Amino acid sequence: MGKRVAIVGAGVSGLASIRCCLEEGLEPTCFERSNDIGGLWKFLDHAEEGRASIYQSVFTNSSKEMMCFPDFPYPDDYPNYMHHSKLQEYIKTFAQKKNLLRYIQFETLVSSIKKCPSFLVTGQWEVVSEKDGKQESTIFDAIMICSGHHVYPNLPTDSFPGLHQFQGHYLHSRDYKDPDAFKGKRVLVIGLGNSGSDIAVELSRLATQVVISTRSGSWVMSRVWDDGYPWDMVYVTRFASFLRNALPSFVSDWLYVKKMNTWFKHENFGLMPLNGSLRKEPVFNDELPSRILCGTVSIKPNVKEFTETSAVFEDGTVFEAIDSIIFATGYDYAYPFLDDSIIKSRNNEVTLFKGIFPPLMEKPTLAVIGLVQSLGAAIPTADLQARWAAKVFANSCTLPTTNEMMDDIDEKMGKKLKCMFFSFLRFGQSQTLQTDYITYMDELGSFIGAKPNIPWLFLTDPQLALEVYFGPCSPYQFRLMGPGKWDGARNAILTQWDRTVKPTRMRAVGKAQRPQHFYNLLRILSFPVLLLAVWLTFY
Repeated sequence: MGKRVAIVGAGVSGLASIRCCLEEGLEPTCFERSNDIGGLWKFLDHAEEGRASIYQSVFTNSSKEMMCFPDFPYPDDYPNYMHHSKLQEYIKTFAQKKNLLRYIQFETLVSSIKKCPSFLVTGQWEVVSEKDGKQESTIFDAIMICSGHHVYPNLPTDSFPGLHQFQGHYLHSRDYKDPDAFKGKRVLVIGLGNSGSDIAVELSRLATQVVISTRSGSWVMSRVWDDGYPWDMVYVTRFASFLRNALPSFVSDWLYVKKMNTWFKHENFGLMPLNGSLRKEPVFNDELPSRILCGTVSIKPNVKEFTETSAVFEDGTVFEAIDSIIFATGYDYAYPFLDDSIIKSRNNEVTLFKGIFPPLMEKPTLAVIGLVQSLGAAIPTADLQARWAAKVFANSCTLPTTNEMMDDIDEKMGKKLKCMFFSFLRFGQSQTLQTDYITYMDELGSFIGAKPNIPWLFLTDPQLALEVYFGPCSPYQFRLMGPGKWDGARNAILTQWDRTVKPTRMRAVGKAQRPQHFYNLLRILSFPVLLLAVWLTFY
């Protein structure tokens, strides 16, 4: 009989964890407090306590080929960027095809997870769950926490003097569902992240005036890039990652801007780079620039103070007669069922090896899946995290020593402190772990032998190697070789552009032009070569 694993949450991380446990011969039991799967992507017309919440108009920022489960491509007729209902449809199909629903206990709340008295020997946990008012205690050999980080809103009311006397209505973006209630209103949106931008654009069609307040600005990018392809199909490539990490920052920053279809650099828009670098987590919004240009959305700096009816900004300007304030100020993570010291083991900060394993535990029997965020999709990240965790639980992989894990965490934290401009726009300290997508995925893949061997591919399968290295770093790459490999991965990689083009071809036309990797390579390299030539001339 395999080890028993408790999984908290049946969103995409929880479903990935169930499947990966089954692949390793473990016995998963997933606890889901709602009556359905999907987590964040399960839309409700009201926010529920303890559950993630999205608004009606949400679309994905990652394209379908880059955010699938690595052995389960989307149907080729699905749009590249999906409405939440379409993604939820895919998630349900995945769960049904993989026979995962039988392992989920719905409408069951996990109220407590504690180490068993014998933990030093067994590594076991006591899980207390509640259903229909009845509690049940069960012993598990391992725990996978998959409850996400979009549950507990960060509402920084103490950061805004005078807010207590404001006579209008204010709410967090978690409670926003649609724009109807704001018709004809004057609305202030605080925060220029993805949610704040989406909400401001949507409100601008019905509200009298919408103002976005931002502390530091952001880079606004379009989902549509070169030749009409999705941004991540062109940008999130191994070769592009190599250039970003290998070239001097001023060169890689120039390349970054050159690849952007939509970007603004204007102090009145508040879209300036931080610390002289362009490397800030971008906002994806195809309409915000035009709404600003049309005057239906205005950008202002941070709010200095509120009065009964208005907001005074740090530049001295005032937004009068405000009806509503929407705080799009992000989320704090919290696991109320777990002792906080397990995850925040030092200086009240997240201390997890690779964002997954608490390094100071005597037994490696707890993993956090889905906490890490990167400039990439959550589904393939959660899948690779869960594969590694399941192998550790099954004793087919071992973790480094505690000292080695702590050294790695210290190194990552040092880089984070030096590069705070990578953080999402937040009020207060960022609680989210952020990392470069390809670097992180390759690190995880190396632990389980699933990282693509590029030199070997060039020797044995040049066609595939070119697509893997110069093409999009799609999830299929991490089921291409090693344990858990998927026989369909090669074909999925070679046909990913066909599935990308399919939903956009509404009539018979000539064959679609695919991105030209070598042409783009020469074009990209031309600028640093020119710089080198100039330097040699005047040296």
